[in-house]
Amino acid sequence: MWVEENNRLTRTFRFNDFTEAFGFMTRVALIAEKMDHHPYWTNVYNTVTIELSTHDAGNTVTEKDHTLAKAIDQLI
Repeated sequence: MWVEENNRLTRTFRFNDFTEAFGFMTRVALIAEKMDHHPYWTNVYNTVTIELSTHDAGNTVTEKDHTLAKAIDQLI
């Protein structure tokens, strides 16, 4: 579930292993590039944390962030 706090949409995803997590990140990267909207994210082994905000809107959460979050959710 995405949580909105500190002007960011945040969600943590857990996978079976690093390869699965990295594959997920690759799929997210392709979507983000098409949208020209790139997340802040971290990956440690099987865990990926994604934070979304819109720099052009003053680093706040916008519809663009919600749209990307929905697209990411569809990958799971």
